Amino acid sequence: MKIFLDGSYVEQEDAKISVFDHGLLYGDGIFEGIRLYEGCVFRLEEHLERLEYSAKAILLTIPYSRTEMAEIVCECCRLNNLRDGYIRLVVTRGVGNLGLAPESCPKPSVFCIADKIQLYPKEFYEKGLDIVTVPTRRINPAALNPAIKSLNYLNNIFARIEATTAGVVEAIMLNDQGYVAECTGDNLFIIHKGKLYTPPASAGALKGITRDAVISVAEELNVPLIETNLTRYDIWNAEECFLTGTAAELVPVVSVDRRVIGQGKVGEFTNRFLDAFHQRVIREGTML
Repeated sequence: MKIFLDGSYVEQEDAKISVFDHGLLYGDGIFEGIRLYEGCVFRLEEHLERLEYSAKAILLTIPYSRTEMAEIVCECCRLNNLRDGYIRLVVTRGVGNLGLAPESCPKPSVFCIADKIQLYPKEFYEKGLDIVTVPTRRINPAALNPAIKSLNYLNNIFARIEATTAGVVEAIMLNDQGYVAECTGDNLFIIHKGKLYTPPASAGALKGITRDAVISVAEELNVPLIETNLTRYDIWNAEECFLTGTAAELVPVVSVDRRVIGQGKVGEFTNRFLDAFHQRVIREGTML
């Protein structure tokens, strides 16, 4: 496998960073997870824009232009003969000393990995997920804005550990007010009485690229969308529920905290959204 690392495409075993890189030492860096469908990098411009916004928020200078970053992503896919896959684009603060100070890192580091991925088995998309709400709360946006896709995912990892302990593969995280924020790696949507609901970014939810695509699909299907604070009670009494994420795409949920959602199977609205989303992924993006 060829991996881009600071100006060169190297073999996997040669793709190494320093132990003094602040991305490793402190999680001081940003990333994007991007999907490739039939040779089309889905919404690449949107991902690169969000990467730039994250960089600006933490005062990190990306050493390549957006056009150059786009070519890095596409060339990684081409060199690895990928037509379908997952891309991880990362910018770290770079090598510095053992202190926290970012000014000790004179040169940011950039690497890009393009590989195949399957987050969930096929049966989960056909039968749906059972998920739970976990005790770990989402970090308050006033402490760390969820719009910044940083390398520090320990908050989510804590929640994922609790999900695994409960015997499920994904879990809902609440914010410090008790409202639904998001799942450990995905955004959440519910259908109730013909309307689509999702937590707002102010609740602690990431403004996901797939989330945004689903919002566009709702407009296309004339399904009213409401971004509002949701409680566990709202989720339990939803008629349908599904999660969205770059790796997960759209995955249905059939029970939450042992409460059956709707009829306990993948619903009509969810299937309509899945079909419409799959039609978009091969036309909304950048061709290799």
